[in-house]
Amino acid sequence: MLTKKGKYGLKALVDLAQLAPGETAFVTEIATRNNIPKKFLDTILLELRNNGMLRSKKGPNGGYSLSKPAGEIMIGQVIRALDGPLAPIRCASRTAFEACDDCSDPAGCQVRLSMTEVRDAIASILDNMTLEQFVSRKGSDIEDGVVSV
Repeated sequence: MLTKKGKYGLKALVDLAQLAPGETAFVTEIATRNNIPKKFLDTILLELRNNGMLRSKKGPNGGYSLSKPAGEIMIGQVIRALDGPLAPIRCASRTAFEACDDCSDPAGCQVRLSMTEVRDAIASILDNMTLEQFVSRKGSDIEDGVVSV
């Protein structure tokens, strides 16, 4: 499940992706435009910067901007940076596998097998969607609960 941290991070990246090339935005501006608490956004933007998705500049002409084109930033990468693995449960994670305390047979566990399929489906969409595609989505891209990629 996407946390508020992940959601706010995506909203901030969409905001920054819509800036003109070379333009920057201050945290306060991004927070105000997107109704995000500034202190929380400070932490989120720092994490995104530390993960190579943003750059920051101090001073009166400073602020945040994308560190690379929106077409090179993958949404799956953003969510993992902010929220951790995409798997709905730890035992279905590829990067942070952790066996359940109550499971005697992880390899044959039906819950784990099903949640692994869910993880794979989520990853197949998010790991193939760029920030550029994410920004350009319209409401008509989602019909009857089906997302067109």
